[in-house]
Amino acid sequence: MPSRPLISMIVPVKDEEAAIPPFVARVSAVLEGLGEPDGWEILFIDDGSTDRTLPAILLANQADPRVRGLSLSRNFGKEAALSAGLDHAAGQVVVPIDVDLQDPPEVIGEMVAKWRQGHEVVYGVRRNRTSDSLPKRITAEWYYRAHNWLSADKIPEHAGDFRLLDRRVVEVIRAMPERNRFMKGLFAWSGFRQAAVEYDRRERAVGTTKFNGWKLWTLALDGITSASTVPLRVWSYLGGAIALLALVFAGFIVVKTVLFGADVAGYPSMMVATLFLGGLQLISLGVLGEYVGRILVEVKGRPIYVVRERIGNVD
Repeated sequence: MPSRPLISMIVPVKDEEAAIPPFVARVSAVLEGLGEPDGWEILFIDDGSTDRTLPAILLANQADPRVRGLSLSRNFGKEAALSAGLDHAAGQVVVPIDVDLQDPPEVIGEMVAKWRQGHEVVYGVRRNRTSDSLPKRITAEWYYRAHNWLSADKIPEHAGDFRLLDRRVVEVIRAMPERNRFMKGLFAWSGFRQAAVEYDRRERAVGTTKFNGWKLWTLALDGITSASTVPLRVWSYLGGAIALLALVFAGFIVVKTVLFGADVAGYPSMMVATLFLGGLQLISLGVLGEYVGRILVEVKGRPIYVVRERIGNVD
């Protein structure tokens, strides 16, 4: 096997022991069907599994040494697991993919063809989101619009982590030092020539998703705060607008008092104004706190992940 295979598949997994065998069988068949003489590898990143995911990877490696694995010391999250995969993948091109096979590996051949045409990034785009629930479809649509409105680094709508990355793109992303990572944002920031491949996403056949509503919410916050400072600037504009309105209202009170005399201020209007401004202040402090918290994580300088064990010939 060449020291640098053509394709490296990086597959973050957590508690997916039942999904490993069908994934390896299907993906290896697809990769063999490409007929690439430079070969391929499948690199699993076990992100702190508590079941028998790691033994399942070991069995797959014993059957085929091109299947390899990294076991992280605990659950660091999918973005950290993807970073570990990019750091240790050996291929000329790297393809992140989920183990649930919702993203069809048969699309990889089309991705490689576009790469050979000169594109450094080839990302998969879902034709529809019928496999998702209605709330998830709506919130995903809102998120993509909000992110691309707030950030200068536009991410393709309905595109996940499933994509092909040229080695040059991988090296650029590896050189980025930040700890709070939103991989789709990093892929967009890196630039290069990009192309899309459309596909139909299927229902998960094995296991259950590890992403609940709260994790998706925190991922969305990470995406926006890592890609844009607009949420911080908004409060400056909002504060200026409220101050201007307050001056206008003060002038109105002065004129009214001069012309009609003083009256007793109403308690309800005072409470509404107080609660409104107090709520704005708390929201602005919360937004500021999100950014300060991320500064704290970056200043600590801790590693993004810690490798506990290696399966196969992994650098």
